[in-house]
Amino acid sequence: MITKPTKEASKALYEQIMTLKDVDACYRFFQDLCSITELRAMEQRYDVARLLYEGKVYTEIVEQTGASSATISRVNRALKYGENGLLEAFEGDKSES
Repeated sequence: MITKPTKEASKALYEQIMTLKDVDACYRFFQDLCSITELRAMEQRYDVARLLYEGKVYTEIVEQTGASSATISRVNRALKYGENGLLEAFEGDKSES
């Protein structure tokens, strides 16, 4: 079951992200909106998700990303039982290659 944001302010954030014209605009938007710690955490989780999707094992992922086993486990759960947003993104990347 997909849970869409119920507050208009939350929905507005996702709609605004969709209007960004390129990677540079997206980068600037998130630099202004998030702390360095928040950005690094999201970047690390994305890297973990990509490596899990590619079939890498925990030890390889820890070595390549420095992520904790708790982070890897949480991302793995999201890939297996989440809303499929990551899978859609990765499979979209495949079809564009």
